[in-house]
Amino acid sequence: MGLLEIRVFGDPVLRQAALEVRDFDGALARLAEDMALTMREAGGVGLAANQVGVLRRLFTFDDPGDDDHDPSAGAVVNPVLLDASEDSELVDEGCLSFPGLFYPVERQLEVVVRHQDLRGEEHETTLHGFGARIWLHEMDHLNGVLFIDHLARHDRREAMRIMRERDLDPRDVPGVAPAIGG
Repeated sequence: MGLLEIRVFGDPVLRQAALEVRDFDGALARLAEDMALTMREAGGVGLAANQVGVLRRLFTFDDPGDDDHDPSAGAVVNPVLLDASEDSELVDEGCLSFPGLFYPVERQLEVVVRHQDLRGEEHETTLHGFGARIWLHEMDHLNGVLFIDHLARHDRREAMRIMRERDLDPRDVPGVAPAIGG
């Protein structure tokens, strides 16, 4: 297992839609393990495959405040949003591809998602609160949508300005894992 490089705003892979996973093999399981390790080392609660340069519909998550009804950690493959509540909540949200930035994002409080696990088995999951927020954020990534796309215009401009001014190298930013190996 090893840490992966987290791509930051400006990398074109973040705006690309991920492709459906068709091979449920050891390579997928290793990628998920490396992603989970990278996510935790960076202090995140979710990480989509395109954030590490892999265009596959896979994300890892870890909800430290989970309740008894939501899954608390794991890997999600080929997720599809089936339903979302009308009730929503505006909460500050961050993203490992925008290190250190937090802005208010409105997300639904409950979602129903169909997905597969690392063995290819299908599941239908209902998520609430923070768990729903994590999954919606990561599913956006898989569609090439970034959290700044949900921001008020002034917040979006500010976030983009900050990221451009930083001229970021991920190795220079606390909380962003450096690339290890090739």
